[in-house]
Amino acid sequence: MGIIGYRRPELLATPEWLAENIARPGFQVLDARWRPDGSGRRVYGAGHIPGASYLDWRTDLVEPEDDGDVLLLAGPQRVTAALNRVGLGNGMVAVIYDDTGNSYAARVWWSLRVYGFDSARILMGGLEGWRAMAQPISGTLELRPPTTFTPRMESRLRLTAAEVRDLLGSDQVQILDARAPSEFAGHAGSTRRLGHIPGATNVPAAATTESRTGRFRPPEDLWALLRRAGVNARRRLICYDAAGMGACKLAFALALLGHEDVAVYDGGWAEWGDRLDLPINR
Repeated sequence: MGIIGYRRPELLATPEWLAENIARPGFQVLDARWRPDGSGRRVYGAGHIPGASYLDWRTDLVEPEDDGDVLLLAGPQRVTAALNRVGLGNGMVAVIYDDTGNSYAARVWWSLRVYGFDSARILMGGLEGWRAMAQPISGTLELRPPTTFTPRMESRLRLTAAEVRDLLGSDQVQILDARAPSEFAGHAGSTRRLGHIPGATNVPAAATTESRTGRFRPPEDLWALLRRAGVNARRRLICYDAAGMGACKLAFALALLGHEDVAVYDGGWAEWGDRLDLPINR
């Protein structure tokens, strides 16, 4: 499956395209694989795409003082330091991959977009897609030359809980809940309250990719998913899930289809469900 039919195919990189461009100047590959036990960097060291730098989204792109499961995007100073460290600077092209159906790659992609970096692609099929093409794997620690990244905040791409609350009931926006249906319905979850944000529509992020390959589904399948959920493409779309990964994955799928006005509420249900001052539906 290629990238024909998406309205913004430049957001994806096929393994073939990456193999042809990987040695280009101004080109950087980011390994976004992550493990809850902290072993992601060791996984990277055991084998990665040649030239890739490891970016730990949880450590590098999230506010360190955040508590529990509320994983808010880090400030510009922290993000800039992380990108300079992995060799990603102004005017460069980034290709991001993981091995978990693009959830972490999408979180990195969205984090870069919020700070004005628009030349980022997600690798189709992740690391397994690369391996399936019999492409080389490296175990060498990649040291990149220093770069300069200048953050340029795109504030419309990210919303706080207060901003989402103020938009409730507006006919100009549609809130999309990217969690599993059981969580949306209030039958599962780990927060103090279960349910969903009032007025939200359930569009599970897991349904945007193929379970076997991890690739984003063909455009006709994604359009069908949105039609079944009743998504209104003429509205501003706001995505959330439990802690941001699924929301960013859904936002990426929407961007592939050409939706321009899509925001992410990264506090997600981890924040909303624990705050007694915010309304919920079940």
